[in-house]
Amino acid sequence: MWATIAAEAAAESPVWAEALLAEPMPEPVFSPLAPPELALGVETVYEGYLVHYGRARLFSPLDADTALLLGDYLYAHGLVRVAETGNVAAVADLSELISLCSQARAEGRDGDGAAWAATAALLGEGALESARDAMRLGRSSRTLERVARERAGDGPVDAALDAHARLLR
Repeated sequence: MWATIAAEAAAESPVWAEALLAEPMPEPVFSPLAPPELALGVETVYEGYLVHYGRARLFSPLDADTALLLGDYLYAHGLVRVAETGNVAAVADLSELISLCSQARAEGRDGDGAAWAATAALLGEGALESARDAMRLGRSSRTLERVARERAGDGPVDAALDAHARLLR
């Protein structure tokens, strides 16, 4: 998975190739909660999120402008990967996730880990609208976390949330 993400980014642009870490930290975070056929797309989108808001596992852009463009490239490339499976609902779920987490970040609110976990666990099912609305309206991400735990189990969700917390800035 990691070699694919890195190789395709490097082939896309010498700027992305230059941003590759010499010693990557390939740790799957939310893909273990997702359907296997969507795992590569989930981790590609998540790597884009980390480039924007955390410590990426594969990349270290030289400046803020490169980070913004690389993160956006990874978002788009991950969504393309998911779209190639034919699962349009999964693309919509990931698009909603990116929007929701960007809003929370802009407003200085927590809850992005729960949003990632719930989205990965129910990816493509279109079943998160009311839980997302609770977070979007500033109430809480607890419903998203509960849904993730009900679907994936406490252990896998705890592992994902712990890894996510280590990778955020």
